[in-house]
Amino acid sequence: MLAFVLSSMLSMGLSLTVAQILVPLRNFKLIVLALVANFVLMPFAAFVIARLLRLDQPLAIALVLLGTASGAPFLPLLARISKANLAFAVGLMVLLMVVTVGFMPLVLPLMLEGVSVDPVKIGSSLVFLMLLPLAIGLLVRARLSRLAAKAQPFLSRLSMLSLVLLIVLLLITNVQNVLSLYGTRGVLASILFVAAGSGIGWLLGGRQYDTRGVMALGTAQRNIAAAMVVGGQNFKDPRVIVMVVVVAIVGLLMLMPFARYLAKRSQLASNRSSDPSKLPSLEQSAVDGARRGL
Repeated sequence: MLAFVLSSMLSMGLSLTVAQILVPLRNFKLIVLALVANFVLMPFAAFVIARLLRLDQPLAIALVLLGTASGAPFLPLLARISKANLAFAVGLMVLLMVVTVGFMPLVLPLMLEGVSVDPVKIGSSLVFLMLLPLAIGLLVRARLSRLAAKAQPFLSRLSMLSLVLLIVLLLITNVQNVLSLYGTRGVLASILFVAAGSGIGWLLGGRQYDTRGVMALGTAQRNIAAAMVVGGQNFKDPRVIVMVVVVAIVGLLMLMPFARYLAKRSQLASNRSSDPSKLPSLEQSAVDGARRGL
């Protein structure tokens, strides 16, 4: 996972400028909707799913942890696969990470009795593993553009390869953990949780297709690292961490195909808009206008 996070953050930094990241974040309405989706509706969804499925307490705790932890490092890569707005994805990821560091210590003690969260431990891991490599990439892009242009494709391929290896390793090393949840409805809860995140993000993602895709992917994909830090600090039952890992696996298995589906939809829409034969003729437009006027 370390190789994936570092290579993907460096790659994103080398391919963008600070201005490109900040411009989408100036849409105040969209940012408010993103915060509502990730820090109001997702914790609520986690709570409701846990109650409806009557999950065992450790599994319910894990779902609540994930509901409050947002800003996943996978988001920019998923956005790239889906051909969505990459700059918005990076900006949104950074925003959600920063809010998560302050949000979890405030909210989790209210939702889970006896939980204490150290924001320094969460923040330090996010800063050193994600924000620092991203900042280095942005600096290299700004000062050494030729070097950035040469290094970015290599790092992009490395991050994709690392992601594939990560998924394979997670599946191989956690087969027993997944099987241990058989009969607990943990896998079903994971599927419903990821699906709920995708739906919430899509509905609140605004009118533009590329930002809706980012919101859907970014809301569904949770900050696994932050959830594992808090879970490991506060709970002795190993099923809490097992459930976090299972949600991570289910999320990747669901969101990778979803990202490719979004890319195909985007390509089809682009082809229609660029093909004159698909556009209505002037005569047809006039007829349609006359009909509407009747």
